[in-house]
Amino acid sequence: MFDLSGKTALVTGGASGIGLAISRTFAKQGAHVHILEINIDVATQVANDINAEGGKAEAHVVDISKQADVVNLINAIAANQKIDILVNNAGIAHIGKADNTAEIDFDRVINVNVKGVYNCLMATIPHLKSNGGGVILNMASIAATVGIPDRFAYSTAKGAVYSMTLSVARDYLGDGIRCNSISPARVHTPFVDGFIAKTYPGKEEEMFEKLSKTQPIGRMAKPEEIGALALYLCSDEAGFVTGCDYLIDGGFEKLNN
Repeated sequence: MFDLSGKTALVTGGASGIGLAISRTFAKQGAHVHILEINIDVATQVANDINAEGGKAEAHVVDISKQADVVNLINAIAANQKIDILVNNAGIAHIGKADNTAEIDFDRVINVNVKGVYNCLMATIPHLKSNGGGVILNMASIAATVGIPDRFAYSTAKGAVYSMTLSVARDYLGDGIRCNSISPARVHTPFVDGFIAKTYPGKEEEMFEKLSKTQPIGRMAKPEEIGALALYLCSDEAGFVTGCDYLIDGGFEKLNN
């Protein structure tokens, strides 16, 4: 089950955090993974590690907010391989409310988290259509549907990703393209550790415990758990699943009082 042998997968932000877990999981299940990253050195190291373990991976540098660069890269990949899967995982975070989020920060979040997803969709969908179908998976967030303190720009962007998922799923039903999204709660990644260290110096353990317990299950998710759900949604076993958002949140949305 969940065999991706012979499939080509594009994973944006695929060299760190959740994206890294997805890249490694997909490669382990037989996919040829193309890692699209802003940092080519990190992406190359991950690709080398995957290849050394017997998988297939390639690293590419691209700023997903730059449409021409995205189109050129994806066209180049498609010229050599049939693209089967697109995972729109890359994104950036921001802390702030509506009245203290600077315009430059709002624009930056939207350019990456919304326009970046759009750019990858726009560049990839024509290839999926010509190939007779494929799978798109977008990384949304519980912030799309739950009020999270001090996450105005981020929540706005993830709400857009959630809506784009539904729109794409509807528009390309007849083309054999499935589109779903995943909405995680907090996931324990190096980003989280860095955020805590920077924001709460000297109180790292205390804040980690506090943030962990905001999930009713009592901990943050592991990146590998998100990767496992991504694998299912991008596999043939999920062939009847489209237009859905999957919560993976330790009970955050339904069980918090």
